[in-house]
Amino acid sequence: MNQQLKAKLERSFQLTHDLVSHLDEEFLGLDLPGLPSNRISGQLWCIVGARESYLKAIEAGGWEGFACSLTSPQAKQSVLAALEATHNRLGEIGFADFTDTQVALAFDLLEHEVQHHGQLIRFVYGNGLTFPESWHKRYTV
Repeated sequence: MNQQLKAKLERSFQLTHDLVSHLDEEFLGLDLPGLPSNRISGQLWCIVGARESYLKAIEAGGWEGFACSLTSPQAKQSVLAALEATHNRLGEIGFADFTDTQVALAFDLLEHEVQHHGQLIRFVYGNGLTFPESWHKRYTV
């Protein structure tokens, strides 16, 4: 089961990367006017911070707090580099001998990433943008 969980995380991480790669940098500053939500860049900052924080917690065997190293969430290359770094870090973690706590943290990370996918779908639709092919296949958007 742990390898399936890791595969789901890797797929979710790749989908996030695909969307950011697909969007023009200027779109990262868009929001949904009149609605209480962050800009696209704020969503991405939260994704990176959650990845960093949850991966750290998984490695430590318990939650150690939230932190995000992404200082330029409106710079596409900075976002992509942070997404790639966290994806690589995920690949280095051995899932085979996870404790129940580590499994729960990994599921929490997956839930968080997918929840942001739902928000990003609203941003893309709300701003008249388009999706990469991988999102069409996964979410039928």
